[in-house]
Amino acid sequence: MGRDIAAGWQYLLRHPGLRPLFFNALLFGGSVMMASPLMAVLMLDELGLAPWQYGLALGLPCVGGVLGSRLTPLLTRRFGQRRILLLSGVARTVWTILLPLTPSGALGLCVIVAADFGLFFSAGVFNPSFTTYRMAATPDAFMSRVGTSWSVGAKTCQAAFVIVGGLIAAAAGVRGALLIAGLLCIASALLLPWRRARLSSGHVPSPTAEAVPSPATDSPAA
Repeated sequence: MGRDIAAGWQYLLRHPGLRPLFFNALLFGGSVMMASPLMAVLMLDELGLAPWQYGLALGLPCVGGVLGSRLTPLLTRRFGQRRILLLSGVARTVWTILLPLTPSGALGLCVIVAADFGLFFSAGVFNPSFTTYRMAATPDAFMSRVGTSWSVGAKTCQAAFVIVGGLIAAAAGVRGALLIAGLLCIASALLLPWRRARLSSGHVPSPTAEAVPSPATDSPAA
């Protein structure tokens, strides 16, 4: 398992298009997960939202994710994959910065719902475009190793961000930690593959012979 994960990371770090997307995903996903438990404290403790308001704030924005994913094919045909990938990649980063500014009362609930709706909608557009690109840029025989390595890296990074977020909140308060999470989320846009050659390139140096899997051993069961 360790060798398979290392082989997937090797491919990701050597691919000119996937490498920036991988680091972008680590920073963006880590920042969003860092803000998630902090928002529970903010809404239930500092803002004093009722349980039904808390549930509404978590559930209603999910409609944005569904809507974004449904519109992705139409937007991609109209504007092209690269443009949609970059625009939605930037658009999904700006919403978290609104969370530490949330006021109390009904207005605060509206701000949270609007911010999460915008985040989910933008991510709903970005994720299908990104997944399509990653699959096209990865050989079939290497697909599961790249996917597993990506998942391991993302989950590990998110857990670390959650821990760091708790430590920052203990020192600077919940709103201070949310502000840092929002700034990190915006900074993740800098890691998108802005150079056209990177995003369009499908060439990557061949992995070492030991790392190259055979199609027979790269099945879901393996």
